Amino acid sequence: MSNFGNSFFHTLENKQGIALPQKFTFPFYYEPHPLSLLAAEQLQQYLVTQNDFEHNFGLNPKQKGLIIGKMFGVMVVKNTKNELGYLAAFSGKLADSNHIKGFVPTVYNTLNEAGFYKKGEAELNTINNEIEILEEAQIYKKAQENVLNNKIAFAEELEQLKEEIKAAKRDRNKLRDDAKNTMSAEAYMVFVETLSQQSIGYQIRLKHFKIEGEQRIQKAEAHLNGLNQPIQKLKTKRANLSASLQKRIHEQYRFLNSEGNTKDLLTIFKDTTALVPPAGSGECAAPKLFQYAYENDLKPICMAEFWWGASPKSEVRKHQQFYPSCRSKCEPILGHMMQGLLVDENPIEAQIIFNQALDIVYEDDHLLLVNKPHEFLSVPGKNINESVLSRMKAYLPNATGPLLLHRLDMSTSGLLLVAKSNRVYKHLQKQFIERSIKKRYIALLDGVLPNTEGSINLPLRVDLDNRPQQLVCYTHGKPATTNYQVITIENGKTRVYFYPITGRTHQLRVHAAHSEGLKTPIMGDDLYGTKANRLHLHAESITFMHPITKEVLTVRCEVPF
Repeated sequence: MSNFGNSFFHTLENKQGIALPQKFTFPFYYEPHPLSLLAAEQLQQYLVTQNDFEHNFGLNPKQKGLIIGKMFGVMVVKNTKNELGYLAAFSGKLADSNHIKGFVPTVYNTLNEAGFYKKGEAELNTINNEIEILEEAQIYKKAQENVLNNKIAFAEELEQLKEEIKAAKRDRNKLRDDAKNTMSAEAYMVFVETLSQQSIGYQIRLKHFKIEGEQRIQKAEAHLNGLNQPIQKLKTKRANLSASLQKRIHEQYRFLNSEGNTKDLLTIFKDTTALVPPAGSGECAAPKLFQYAYENDLKPICMAEFWWGASPKSEVRKHQQFYPSCRSKCEPILGHMMQGLLVDENPIEAQIIFNQALDIVYEDDHLLLVNKPHEFLSVPGKNINESVLSRMKAYLPNATGPLLLHRLDMSTSGLLLVAKSNRVYKHLQKQFIERSIKKRYIALLDGVLPNTEGSINLPLRVDLDNRPQQLVCYTHGKPATTNYQVITIENGKTRVYFYPITGRTHQLRVHAAHSEGLKTPIMGDDLYGTKANRLHLHAESITFMHPITKEVLTVRCEVPF
């Protein structure tokens, strides 16, 4: 691998005679083709031994600097001489650079010192410095303090005056009551008028106080606004320049497809739900690989992307493991770039065929429990109607209410609770809300756990760049707790009970796989681990109070793995 940096096209030594795939990889859900594995292995050998750049991936505890793991991509291609090779790319920047020898270039180099972006960035930095100088000036800070102090003083003095007026009113009321019994009618009338004039005097005093206080505040605010005007002009200038730069950058990112057609980022994203390109669009490995292949008459054969480095604190990423392309940024771009290519079908959109009747584990006049098969939807999807809910609607045509009390991931099998009436549904829903319903899952983990039991507390939120995957997020995540207990160790795998205290999306899968969780993904987890014949996760048991009989029921169903 010493010649890695001499070319972007790296010869692929296919000594095993691996057959080429008939279709290109569907990048959002795939198992790496053997040729992609071979290319990735060669690239990883280079990453282990290279001295061409310095970047702290977090793999060497002695290395200093910020730890940043990276997604790398390989694309197996054929050149015009029918020679087989591969291209390599990284997502974002590597070693603070867009250009590293041997890796295909970025579609547009924002780090080019002579380019408009760096010049615009320098102008933005100048504006930022000017704003900071004005905002840090003593005269500006004193003006801010003066406005604040005037508002605080006015509020305090106003409250004191109102208390004084209330006390005076109480005194007048007492004097009025006492005077009734001691004064003549004529003297009493004069006295009441005197008290009334005192009340009017206080109201006039309050009115003038408010006017004077508000005038002081307005004067202080006018002084601050005068100082603020040049700051706001600079901020408007900064916003306009930033928007203009962003638009120009999006226009510079022009992507080819196999038919030779070109689209920029703005055109690609205008018809998506995002409308505008998310930050970093076009900087992932996959678009770079396609762009270089098309520009250099290289035929894409297959591709794969893998993580290199320490696991991040948010995403589930494991060193050397393969992952799909991100959806929010790459899906619209690659959707354009793969036009004209013969690509593997999207297995997620394939129509699910399950010809058997659903296994009903328990049923009475009020509810039932069904054993959902793996790779079968709980509720209809975007393009697929076949689901437990659609089957239950057909099975229970006279039922009322929403029927399904909860859901399971498509890949998870096991018990789902179904209510036959709205009344029963509401009773059971209340138990779910109060967390009095107890569920137990059985999972087979891809490794051996050091502890026999424990609890995982990792808050979760959706990965906005890669739905439906979840992230661990201590700032915006919802609390998520899972208790676990080891059942057996089987040939280097761990069979466990999972007891979810909360019910977040993908909770058990993330808690198992994450570096701050069990660090051991569930067998067959194609999102957070490695794909197998199925996801080895099964909702095996549920305990709840029957809404009608008030009996506590525990229902179990057999584990299929």
